[in-house]
Formats: sequence, structure tokens, C-alpha cells
Amino acid sequence: MSLIREIPPTAGWPLSIITLIASCLKKHPRGLLEEDFKKHLGSPSALLTYSGTAAFYLILETIKKLSNKKTVIIPAIICPLIPLAIKKSGLKIKVCDTNANNFDFDLIKLKNICSSDNDILAILAVHLGGLPIDFLALKETARSSNAFIIEDCAQSLGAKYHNKETGSLGQFSFFSLCRGKGLSIYEGGIAVTNDPKFSGALNDTAREIIRRDTLSESLKITELFAYSIFYRPGLFWFAFRLPQLFWQLRNNPEKAMGEYFKPDFPIHKISAFREYVGHINFPNLKERIDEQRKKIEIYLSGLRNIPGIKPIVELEQTTASYPYLAVLFENAKKRDSALSLFRNSGLGISQIYLKAITDYAYLKDIVPNTECGNSRTLSERTISLSTSSFLNESDLKNILKALSKI
Repeated sequence: MSLIREIPPTAGWPLSIITLIASCLKKHPRGLLEEDFKKHLGSPSALLTYSGTAAFYLILETIKKLSNKKTVIIPAIICPLIPLAIKKSGLKIKVCDTNANNFDFDLIKLKNICSSDNDILAILAVHLGGLPIDFLALKETARSSNAFIIEDCAQSLGAKYHNKETGSLGQFSFFSLCRGKGLSIYEGGIAVTNDPKFSGALNDTAREIIRRDTLSESLKITELFAYSIFYRPGLFWFAFRLPQLFWQLRNNPEKAMGEYFKPDFPIHKISAFREYVGHINFPNLKERIDEQRKKIEIYLSGLRNIPGIKPIVELEQTTASYPYLAVLFENAKKRDSALSLFRNSGLGISQIYLKAITDYAYLKDIVPNTECGNSRTLSERTISLSTSSFLNESDLKNILKALSKI
């Protein structure tokens, strides 16, 4: 067990506490980070809110005004916060299985859902692990439903599909600025619309539901400073691994993996200070993704020589952002052996999600019981390899060497 060096499981960007202190002493105009996103995406509207979940909820509340339909289709491998946001908005959930070997929708099953249900309000297109899905195939498959397509870009800021940024493809999209998500203000989200005719509705909804909460925002500023201190290999064990060990000892894997959430998630305004922190770090996006992709090249080169392990990589004509690399084992037993081998290594090896979204016991009254065999098997056979900036070439070689022995 390493108490000295613990690598984060995703490629979150480290923050300088000196920069935070200097920024805190200045007065900042509003809207700088929103403008960054609008320019980056070429979108008419981008709204900053408390979290990626809150941004998704804001979009759902907006499209409810635009249609009488009530059902949202989600993939079976997804963050548990997503069904909680759908539930909070009073909408219904339909789960669609993924492919057997990547996180895209099983398009045959998606087509069957769309053609058999005339109540489809929206389809959530998730670019999981920074891997752009085949958006044109999804759009064509879903054409009959005339549903809104919402992009979940929580893990894909900077990724591209056919040279277009993820987040600029659907009518709506949202991003997460949570800790560990690359560009971070500790907790935050961006809601986007790419259609000018929906900008007014999105802004109206934001005015209706987003309120100021000085106490909560003060806490987030404090946590942002703590993040800048603890998000480094020498201290990350105390902020991440120690709580994880606590919940593992109490036999609570959802809390150990940070996948247990309460339904009443907060929605409030972000301070100009935290917005400014995101704004001054936004120009580093390309450089950070280039660093992540260099680590991917090393991983892929080494994995070619290891049988029984298949990396899940970007599709043709896409450019992934790779906050981590998802690796698929030929069976669950070997995957479990890998997790056991790396458990106390401090090298950032983790899981993407514990299970298919239909299998979380605390969501059983929210998520309908749906047969999702591909997603269940996928979740049982995958691990994630970190692309954190704290990993050096020696770490990557040690990871590959250990994988070759499984």
C-alpha cells in the first residue's frame, strides 16, 4: 500500500493554489467561461450552473416546455446521477443496451425502442471516456422518433467527431466541471443549446430554477482550495483512497466508488471567482489532451502484445480526449485479477462504473428493469487506465508489464 504516491484515476488538471489566491483577490466580470464554451463549440448559448447533473436537469426542464412527450432513452452504462435528474424532472426512463465491445448504443435495440414508442422526448448520447459515439448513425436510427438528442459530454470536452467538437452535434449538450474531469472548478456544469430557436427557452428556464446560495458557494470555494492542495500524488491517498478503503471495509461498493447519490442534488449559481478559475485554465485544453493522447499511444503500443485484453478506442473520423483508457478483458475473472493486482499500487487503475445502470439497488424504483446483457458483461470485464499528468513513462511501463502477467 502506498501512503506516499497515489495517482488519480482520471486526467483531472491540477490547480495552483498560488494562482487561486491571486485570482481570489481580484474582481471578475461574469460570463467569461460561458463565452469560452460558446466560442469553442460555435454555439449560441452556454449557461454555467452548479454541476453537470444540474445542467442536464436544466435542459430537461427546457424541453418539457417544447413537447408533450415524457420518455428519455439512456444507455445502460451511465452515471447514476443521470436517472436521478430525469426523475427530478418528472420524466420517464427507458434503458437501451450498449454494444458488446464499446459504449455506443446497440442501434438495433435503439431502433426497436424508437419505432415502438411514440412517447420519446429525448435520447441521451453519451461520449463516455472521451470517446465520441457514432453520432450520425445514432441520429439516423432515431429519426423516426423525432426526439431531441442531448449530448452527455461530461467526460469528452475537447473530443471531436468528424472534426466537430462533441457538444456541438445535438440540439442540446452538457459538460461537467467536477473534480477530476479535466477542466475543473471543483463542482460545476455547462448547459448548451446549438439551435438559436431554443436559446430563449433555455435562458428562461435558468432564470426560473437557478438561485443564489451564498453558504453553499462558500463551501465550494473552500473545497476548490483543498482540491488544489490534495490533488497531487503525495496527498491524494488521503482525499481519495482512504475514504474508499473506509467504505470497502463497510461493504458499500457504491460509496467506495463514489457512485451513491441522493436524489435532491443542488442547483445554484456559481461565483464569478470560480468561473474565472475555469476561464484562465480553458486555453490549456489542447495541450492537456495532447498529453493524454501521448500516454494512450504508449498504452496501445504495449497492449498489442498482450493477448486477452482489448482497449476500447476511438472510432474512425473521431478524436477522443481520453481522460482514461477503457480496457476490456476476455472474461470477468481476468478483469477481477487485474483489479486485485493493482488495488494498492497507487497507479490510478480503477473501474468506469460498477455495473449496468439497471443493477443499482438504490435506483430500482427509478430505473426500469430492462435486459441489458451487453452492458452488464461490459461492466464486469472492463477497467480504466489513468492518463493523469502525474503518470510518468516508467509508471506506464510498469502497468503494461503487470497486465502482461495476468
